[in-house]
Amino acid sequence: MSIAGFDPSGGAGILADIKTIEANGGYGLGVLSANTFQNDIAFEKTEWIPVETIKEQLTVLFKRFQTHHYKIGLIESLEVLEELVTFIKAHHAGAVITWDPILKASAGFSFHDRIDKRRLQAVMKQISVITPNIPEAEQLFGEGAALHQQLLENSEYCAIYLKGGHATEVMATDTLYAEHTTYTYQQPRIAYGEKHGSGCVLSAALATQLALGKDLPTAAENAGRYTHLFLSSNQTLLGYHQYPVHHETNQ
Repeated sequence: MSIAGFDPSGGAGILADIKTIEANGGYGLGVLSANTFQNDIAFEKTEWIPVETIKEQLTVLFKRFQTHHYKIGLIESLEVLEELVTFIKAHHAGAVITWDPILKASAGFSFHDRIDKRRLQAVMKQISVITPNIPEAEQLFGEGAALHQQLLENSEYCAIYLKGGHATEVMATDTLYAEHTTYTYQQPRIAYGEKHGSGCVLSAALATQLALGKDLPTAAENAGRYTHLFLSSNQTLLGYHQYPVHHETNQ
């Protein structure tokens, strides 16, 4: 299940999540957390869905489906995130939750400027993995040379998949921090690889790979591979989801 914002361009948010989930061999349910007014290059505003309305959307799906894997994207605040995670866990105690901590839109719009570190740790203890990019990780955990150590220490609460797309090396390197252990995944950097919604795609692919029964390091590797295919799919900001490839990425 994806709990995410609606992006009318289809490049990010709930539409990108559902396309990614199906391309990776899953079936996606969707719950709206926000309505955004944007395209692939411009962001105008956000209308947040009230938390009680999000719960109502979840409740009607709980009546019909036993959903154990969740991807949460754009969310109004850490307080709302904590409330929703607690709500999900009350219905499915073993829920596996992947959180993509979207702090700023690719067009530059900022959603969250201040992070309550104690509330962040409380949320992390209830979820399975978060997928920040480098600027998001620095905002959440600290900047500079201390970042690596902070990610290692915080991986005792939940796994952290650090996306390396903002770095400048020839190879793009993602790093999974899990219980004080690191795993690295490299892909050749693509000259035209910038894509609107790439973070949504990575986190949705990771959640789906976990739902397919892959262990975390394998799920992370498969998700990174799928995202690389998405980034290389064309030379625009809106990538294609290549549905036939899920047979390869599930191996």
